[in-house]
Amino acid sequence: MKIPLGIRARAKVNLFLIITGRRQDGYHTLDSLFAFCGLADIVVIGPAQDLVFERPTGPFAAAVEQDGANLVMRAADLLRREAGVAEGARISLDKHIPVAAGLGGGSADAAAALAGLNQFWDLHWPVERLETLSEALGADVPACVRNAPVYARGIGEQLEDAPPLPRCGVLLVNPRAAAPTPAVFAAFRSMRPEIAPRTVPPPPRRFPDLAALVAAIAPRGNDLLDAAIGVTPAVADVLAALQALPGLRHAGLSGSGATCFGLFDDVRAARAAMGRIGRAHPAWWAWSGGWV
Repeated sequence: MKIPLGIRARAKVNLFLIITGRRQDGYHTLDSLFAFCGLADIVVIGPAQDLVFERPTGPFAAAVEQDGANLVMRAADLLRREAGVAEGARISLDKHIPVAAGLGGGSADAAAALAGLNQFWDLHWPVERLETLSEALGADVPACVRNAPVYARGIGEQLEDAPPLPRCGVLLVNPRAAAPTPAVFAAFRSMRPEIAPRTVPPPPRRFPDLAALVAAIAPRGNDLLDAAIGVTPAVADVLAALQALPGLRHAGLSGSGATCFGLFDDVRAARAAMGRIGRAHPAWWAWSGGWV
């Protein structure tokens, strides 16, 4: 019998996000830098005759969909059909990434399921093939399959490797309020029915230190920020709290929110900042650590 296999589904952070246009089908095109941090869900795959999804565990288990909208099972079913696999799998999920938070948790879980089942079923598909397959699951999934710093364009499916990120401390803060992506994009459309072109310099080919990273991402920002605040006003409170922290080098919104991130010189400084956030806002969720 095969031994169960565990895969870490790492949270993504959009260090900048520029909306570059809107397609005829309504999807927005973007230019973004995806980074991956130590916060992760755990996807465990074990033997079974059919595909079975066990009841999720973890602090955000209650928010995981149990029906056909579940991205983990959609990913498993898609790979099984495309690869012609008769074997099943029992899949469990330990959920630590907040849901509807701009951290790509569902996409990361789907990507982890693809990577894990590729190994569990001995398919030996290259990452590029899994990325292409994953486009059918959502715009963020291909980047999560790659699981490394990447520039994403198009609707997220056009990927280009980004330089390694400098060591630093990362603080994530969420007001425990969802910012559903469809609602944020609807608000963005109402605020900006016409998308004016933005001129930004080409993305850097290297980040020698944190100052260089901040210099690259700060002017780019996140075009969804105002829309996210309109949908979830607490986003503005989180950003204000981050910007008041000593030692902060940069703060921004990840994806469509409601999670905001802060960058610090090192993990120790980020952990101290998380302590301050926890004391001032005990109802909020926070995590600190580094890039992977």
